[in-house]
Amino acid sequence: MSIQYSKEHEWINAADTNAAVVGITLHAQDALGDVVFVDLPAVGATFKQGEVAGVVESVKAAADVYMPVTGEIVEVNEALRADPALANSDPLGAGWFFKVRMSDAGELAGLMGETAYNDFASNS
Repeated sequence: MSIQYSKEHEWINAADTNAAVVGITLHAQDALGDVVFVDLPAVGATFKQGEVAGVVESVKAAADVYMPVTGEIVEVNEALRADPALANSDPLGAGWFFKVRMSDAGELAGLMGETAYNDFASNS
């Protein structure tokens, strides 16, 4: 499965539905500028799709990180907590935020593929 994107500028890679990986998009990190702090959710916490699961702070602003799908947090990226700049240097790789065990994989259908997201992001 390819990466899916939300209108709130999060991405999710649900290749492993028991530990789908979530982060912020290249567009989001570009808009934020240099990331200086991340507030990650607690492992074991559950969120509904669209709920705020964390915060990312940059030299320009703070922004909420929204859950792209309903589920339980199974892992957070401790490396990102130690080095928030990973969200800028590798937002789709080492700069991931957390992993979630999805409650309803069907929610992925409401997200965008890469082409649709790029069109959306360039017009927002």
